Amino acid sequence: MFKIRKAKEEQPTAPGQVRIKKKSSVPGVMITQYVEELPEGMATPDFTRKPIALTIQEGKCAVFRAVITGKPTPTVTWVRNNGEIDDERWKMVHDTNSDEYQLQMPDVTADQADTYKCFAKNEYGKAVVTATLNIIEVGFKKTRAMQETRTAVRQTPEDFKKALKNKVDPVVKEEKKPEIDERFWELLMSADKKDYESICAQYGVTDFRGMLKKLSEKKMEREQEQEKVVERLCNLKPIELKGDGDAEFELEMTLKDPTSKIFIFKDGVMIPYDMDTEVKHGLKQVGKKFVFSINGVDPDDAGLYQVEVDGVKIFSTDFKLPPVEFLVKIQDVKAEEREDAVFECVISHPLKKINWTGKSAPVEQGDKYDIIVSEDMLIHTLVVKDCKLLDKGIYAAVTGQNSCNAWLIVEADSEPTTKGKKKARKTTRAGGGGAELLKIAEEQRAKVQKDREELIARAKAEAEAAAAAAAAEKAEREAKAKAEAEAKAKAKANEKVKAEAGECADKAEATTVEEEEDKDDKEDGAASSEPMEKVQAKEGEASAEDAEEGETVQEKRKRVRAGPLVPETVIDPGVYFTSALSDVTAIIGSDAELVCQLSSEDWDAAWYKNGNEITATDDICIVKDGTYRKLIIKNCKEEDSGKYRCEADGRKTEAALTVEDPPRINADDLTEFIKPVIIKTGKDAAFKLSFVGREPMKIQWYNDGEELLEDNHIKIEKSSSHSRLLLTKCQRKTTGEIKIKIKNECGTTEAISQLIVLDIPTPPLGPVDIIESSAACIDFKWRVPKDNGGSSITDYILERQQIGRNSWKKLGKIGPEAKYRDIDVDHGRKYCYHIRAETDQGISEMMETDDIQAGTKAYPGPPSTPKIISAFKDCINLAWSAPTNTGGTNILGYNIEKRKKGSNLWGYVNPLDEPIKEKKYAVKDVVEGIEYEFRVSAINISGAGEPSSPSEFVFARDPKKPPGKVIDLKVTDSTYSTLSLGWSKPTEEEAVKDEAKGYFVELRPAENPEWGRCNSNAIIMSSYTIMGLKSMAMYWVRVVATNEGGDGEPQELDNYIIAMPPPVRPQFTDKKMKNFVVMKAGNSARINFNFKASPIPAIKWLKDGHSVPKHVTVSNTDTSSQLMIPSSERHDTGVYTIIVKNLVGQETSSVEIRVTDDPKPPGPVELEENVSGTVTISWTPSPDETKDDRLHYMITKHDSVKRNWQTVADRLFNNKFTVINIMPGREYKFRVYTKNDMGISEPTESAIWEVKRKTETFSLNLPVSKNCNFETPPSFSVPLKMHKSPESYECYMSCAVTGNPKPYVTWYKNNISLNTNTNYYITNTCGVCSMVILRVGAKDSGDYTVTAENTLGRVECSTKLVVEGKNTIK
Repeated sequence: MFKIRKAKEEQPTAPGQVRIKKKSSVPGVMITQYVEELPEGMATPDFTRKPIALTIQEGKCAVFRAVITGKPTPTVTWVRNNGEIDDERWKMVHDTNSDEYQLQMPDVTADQADTYKCFAKNEYGKAVVTATLNIIEVGFKKTRAMQETRTAVRQTPEDFKKALKNKVDPVVKEEKKPEIDERFWELLMSADKKDYESICAQYGVTDFRGMLKKLSEKKMEREQEQEKVVERLCNLKPIELKGDGDAEFELEMTLKDPTSKIFIFKDGVMIPYDMDTEVKHGLKQVGKKFVFSINGVDPDDAGLYQVEVDGVKIFSTDFKLPPVEFLVKIQDVKAEEREDAVFECVISHPLKKINWTGKSAPVEQGDKYDIIVSEDMLIHTLVVKDCKLLDKGIYAAVTGQNSCNAWLIVEADSEPTTKGKKKARKTTRAGGGGAELLKIAEEQRAKVQKDREELIARAKAEAEAAAAAAAAEKAEREAKAKAEAEAKAKAKANEKVKAEAGECADKAEATTVEEEEDKDDKEDGAASSEPMEKVQAKEGEASAEDAEEGETVQEKRKRVRAGPLVPETVIDPGVYFTSALSDVTAIIGSDAELVCQLSSEDWDAAWYKNGNEITATDDICIVKDGTYRKLIIKNCKEEDSGKYRCEADGRKTEAALTVEDPPRINADDLTEFIKPVIIKTGKDAAFKLSFVGREPMKIQWYNDGEELLEDNHIKIEKSSSHSRLLLTKCQRKTTGEIKIKIKNECGTTEAISQLIVLDIPTPPLGPVDIIESSAACIDFKWRVPKDNGGSSITDYILERQQIGRNSWKKLGKIGPEAKYRDIDVDHGRKYCYHIRAETDQGISEMMETDDIQAGTKAYPGPPSTPKIISAFKDCINLAWSAPTNTGGTNILGYNIEKRKKGSNLWGYVNPLDEPIKEKKYAVKDVVEGIEYEFRVSAINISGAGEPSSPSEFVFARDPKKPPGKVIDLKVTDSTYSTLSLGWSKPTEEEAVKDEAKGYFVELRPAENPEWGRCNSNAIIMSSYTIMGLKSMAMYWVRVVATNEGGDGEPQELDNYIIAMPPPVRPQFTDKKMKNFVVMKAGNSARINFNFKASPIPAIKWLKDGHSVPKHVTVSNTDTSSQLMIPSSERHDTGVYTIIVKNLVGQETSSVEIRVTDDPKPPGPVELEENVSGTVTISWTPSPDETKDDRLHYMITKHDSVKRNWQTVADRLFNNKFTVINIMPGREYKFRVYTKNDMGISEPTESAIWEVKRKTETFSLNLPVSKNCNFETPPSFSVPLKMHKSPESYECYMSCAVTGNPKPYVTWYKNNISLNTNTNYYITNTCGVCSMVILRVGAKDSGDYTVTAENTLGRVECSTKLVVEGKNTIK
């Protein structure tokens, strides 16, 4: 029975959710989108940098890195195929500086090798990518093997025999070797053999023989692939870092197709580059050399770089950067407002650029920031220009994995004169490293230069050693060859000993002549080097034929001397070339001319081609023109290419003639080709062109710049002499430029023709523009067709339909003009038109117009709102403006309507048949005391239009008098930006001051002489709030009453006002205010105080009555103040006081900050017995005792009987203590601890203390018995001491009392018993009486008394407690 395996089920989606697969720009990333359309500004997750596969040795650290985008920010998770990821061996990290998600595996083991997946999810989708981790096991697992050996059961001989009988050959399982990272092979195929060992060590490969075998196979495969795109590849130089901070690698490459595309990949991701080397990544080509450069190297540029040509890998190189560390980190900067702040750092290796961030945002060069790099690229500076309070925050410098950060603290300007005003920019700078930073940078620069020089010297020494080894090998090879030649010659000579004597004599004579001529040629070597080259015979040749041939050449080139052997005083140098030959390039079939010039006309010149002398022929002319010597080659052919040499009197000059055969087109054929081809749509078009040129030739056809490739409608014929393009079933869109491009190694030529495909025109374009639409005609126009089909428009054909009818009326052809005037229309009817265009090729599709109405009625628009000019008891005067829309005709007049207040009925003022001609009117039909409003409508030929908006209400009465001044003007409330006023309405006086109908509030800044109104319309309320005032600015305010009679006299405030809240004395608003804080050294301390005060108070902080140190930061707002110590130290301990002060008063508050650390244990403990039954413990003080005045000690005891640790003393401020009740025969150990406000230290333990029990012979001697009395009155063996304690600290008082019977002890303060007071902790142990006051205050100062009383007497002891502080009682 077969089991059917179920396919993996798809993950369910939520209702309404979809699963759309998307393609990422990064290969290997799968994106799933959950919504059909993404909201604006949102994006699904995607990887801009995916994790790559890793192959790493066991025990090292493996890190997967990924950079992810998406909005909202995705949630990133990591999973593995086999097993789970726990927090102990895997760490998921998010680097906020580089926005990089990492999965870190420190100290990897073999069981962590797996396929890992990285998921990025948000509400709009998810993205997933996989990466493989391969672990290389190193070393022999010796421990496991030894354990198996020890635990193996040893077999007896009988068991061994049984095992032999039942033994079955086990199946040998092949151990699966871990896969080797593909990067390993890419590096090996582009590396030198000397680097193989280091690359293998890097990737943990130990099987060198197998590696070399597989490498040769891969190289053969790679070379076969490269042969498809590259003809020649050599001089591969790996990437290296240059001294100026850039990096580059280069290679020499000849491409088979010059148009092939070159791609650069980094860690499998394609990177863009430019031919301009000034950009980040540049590729520069010089001849056959390609140089790839990285400008301004930063740590992110490290990785594997690969060059590909048309998808074929050509070269790989690994770029590694040394880790860049900060030698000097940036420091906190405190700058004043409008001052520049400077951050400086020094790095260990030169970098052109590092990354700067400010408040978690990238910082770039611009108006706000300056980024400066020193010449040696070790000092990097960030300047924050024109600091403002908003610039406060943390700034960071980042170099890859390393970073450093510091605070920028901007202090507000405390000058009272500049408050509320724009402050001038300061020219000073805050921060910077100074001379120490420059010194460190100079030392690092010298170190880098020294390392670089050592590297160059080492490379030079290796090159010289390699050259010396090659030279020695060559010399050895030549000596061996020479010895073999001599032995061969000697053997031949022995064979010819028996030859005739005459032949021997002839050979000897020929040899002598040859030696003499050799000597003569050596003397004449300065005149000509060519004869010297040809005289030299090959070593090892001794045949007579070779000797005779050499002798002939010597005689031919031997220079004949003329004149005396001894030169005269002036030596004639002979003839020489004053102008040498130059290389010539000629087109096949044309003439070529080689020209040189001699110093004398008398000398003839000999011409050679490729070493062979040439003479004049029909195609070759040798011309002597004065001092010029010319060689003219007519009708050049390909075989005429070569090296040509001209010799005269032993002097020579050479040049190369190159005969090229580029593609060429006959002029007649070209004239015929460029003629346009005109066809009708659906027909075929053919283009043919003949040409000549050297093969192979690349032929390409283009239509309007787009290359044509063969398909169903495109046929291309190619041969060595012509090419033909056939376009079948051409459409109108095929119309355009037809170009043929012919290219070979000698050049390129092009020819251009035109293809015109005729077709019917497209429909005319709408919408139509109506020129006139009246009762008599409709005149309209339209736009011509977008494409006339290759022919001009001959006519437009129209037909018309009246809306409401089914029939169309043909209007016929109207000519080629795109407009029409229809005069056969009925007033008020609507018409629709069909328009077609006609050409020689046919008639277009029709274009239908919108409905057009003939004689449309157009009413005028509303006039402006009527304005009340004046009002009386029997007449109201109005005025208005004409409407902006007249309806296309003249305005014939206006109608006026009126309405009483409270009524809904409008009534006409003028008769409807008597419109008002002017734009003003006096309404006399009014009743005194009644309130009216009016509106106006315009009239044209179509009739009356819409009425205007109603006017303001107006009383039919005589004009009123202006009101008087407002009464009781006052300020009811104020803030920093608002001011509230209140007043009472002015009094009325008949015929002098009428009632106020509204009010205007006017404001004038103190520095401005002009008043401005705060409200544009009068308000009826007797209160108003002015908005938008400047904080702490001075203003004058007044209120003006108004009515129909005009504005009254203004009423001003008695004094100017200031934009601020009512004065408030500073007051702290925190319900619970800390007054004591304990802080561990190294941590930051922050103290906040919230308050309210008006005006804004001045804030001052003090430490122990003095100004706070510079490293303490104070940040103030209008309602709060914060004190911050970035990194507290012990010397920061003290009482910090804040003083909040303004014009009304001041308030202070204090808080004590105690900076301490975990206490260090005390020194060695010593034990001593001074009194029997006691042990005195002493110890060396803790190193922190001098730094912390609250440090004390605790002692614990352990004896051999109870076997537990008991506290015997605590809060000891000295270094000695006596422990009582020490029993003989027991072993004791003591531990001393150091304690402070932060905690307790590790203990210091004493040696074992034991009092031996004495055993003696028991004897009893009874003396004469007497009555003994042990009773004693009380007494103080240790009296009280005087105490001084700071405020809020603990105070500890103690004394020792003896007496029998045990005395009763009572504590008093100022003669008041304290035994029942719970504020004091009182103990009496073995006569040691102590009292602890937990928090000493000013009220605790005074006299303290201890009394001890029994039946035999009473004693007392007194002391005084002084509390130090602001309220100390002296």
